[in-house]
Amino acid sequence: MTAPTTSMGGALRHLAAYNATAATRTTAELTRSAAHLWLDAVTRPRTPWANAARGALWWSTMLDRREPTWHRANTVALTTPFAYLRDFTDPADAGDDVVPTLVLPPQAGHSSHVIDFSPRQSQLAVLAGAGLTKLYALEWRPATTATRDVGITDYLEVIDRSIRRMGGRANLVGDCQGGWLAAIYAALHPERVHTLTLAGAPIDFHAGESVIASSTRAMTGALGLAPYKALVRMGGGNMPGRAVLANFIGIQPQSEVSRQLQLLQNIDDEAHVERYRVFEDWFKHTQDIPGAFYLWLVEHLFHGNELISGDLVIDGRRADLANITCPLFLLAGSTDHITPPAQLFAAADAVGTPPEQITRRTAQGGHLGLFMGRDALRDDWRPLMEAVYALSTSAGPRPEHADAVADPRDTPRLPAP
Repeated sequence: MTAPTTSMGGALRHLAAYNATAATRTTAELTRSAAHLWLDAVTRPRTPWANAARGALWWSTMLDRREPTWHRANTVALTTPFAYLRDFTDPADAGDDVVPTLVLPPQAGHSSHVIDFSPRQSQLAVLAGAGLTKLYALEWRPATTATRDVGITDYLEVIDRSIRRMGGRANLVGDCQGGWLAAIYAALHPERVHTLTLAGAPIDFHAGESVIASSTRAMTGALGLAPYKALVRMGGGNMPGRAVLANFIGIQPQSEVSRQLQLLQNIDDEAHVERYRVFEDWFKHTQDIPGAFYLWLVEHLFHGNELISGDLVIDGRRADLANITCPLFLLAGSTDHITPPAQLFAAADAVGTPPEQITRRTAQGGHLGLFMGRDALRDDWRPLMEAVYALSTSAGPRPEHADAVADPRDTPRLPAP
């Protein structure tokens, strides 16, 4: 369905229906949690002091955030003011006969560490385990006053510099915003991309029922780019990461409510508290986005939808998706409300890749689960990356390897956007 994002009226109707549903789900979650807490109070009575101590522990745990870190060993191979190229290749694998792989993480007000979320929930570990051992990733650095004017050309240039440093040709893997960036690069430099993998990446920004697309359509239809420019001015020339976080929470408030109340219910469960900490440390640790880059994105992609229409021109060159002829792998989330599958799968009809070399796959779950969820990493990323490996080596079948992802069965999930 494209109706919600193809007109101002359709966008407003979609937003109204979506917000009503979100409000209902949030109320239901509050009701469920209240019933659980009442039952707990009846079946396990505590002294007022004990209840106060639990409440204080809950509150301090919500506020106690740590900066995300990389779990896999790496070295910095290239430094720019707005990005690092990190080399995750194990020295023992440096001589492997395999095409290098470059991962472009999302960039939506959070750190790039989502691709290495935890030691047993790591997209990078899955890629290496599949045989793609010559492994690199770009880490997007927090924007500063000095980098507020960094634009799309700078981002494409750092990708090009990275691939040249890696040998001149690479498998390109792009998650969410990293996906449309990878697609634009591949359209402009098809000779440097061996295979292209896009996960949860908006290519047709107006396809499907997306609350972000609807809100952008409604906002720009009424006020143009003025609200976005105002946010950037408030951020000193950058898009504040905290504003992006607030937007994500506002899209699915029931997830935020559920996560915090589940913490209260399980504050004595060390395993639950640790899972909560790991997610919150990444989700709530925000970073700013260069203002020039953000405003370009809103104008030309979210509003203009120029990538899928074929009208996107960068430095005098048209970014024509038909120029992409390499094998294409597409991974969408079945319940992804940020990037509905239709926004990603539109790439299949726009590229020049032969249909038999295009793989579409739909993982069970939502947006963030595509990049760090145990089910998607085990069941979807692994076979996709094994297929990429088969196209990237003459060494024959990949060697046996230890499973890179913890078994997801019988482990409670944390609600996430």
